[in-house]
Amino acid sequence: MTSDNPTGTYTCQEYREEMILLALQKKLAALNLSTEQKKQILKEIAEVEARMGMD
Repeated sequence: MTSDNPTGTYTCQEYREEMILLALQKKLAALNLSTEQKKQILKEIAEVEARMGMD
């Protein structure tokens, strides 16, 4: 993850984004998701990754 913080300090916002990403990835791993649910989760993952500078 890249930080916009020039001091290199790990922020609460960065932690929050990482936890959101992990939760979405865990949801995606569920076996009982419909195709539409998977598409939505992948979209949300892409949005979080973009905010984190991972895109």
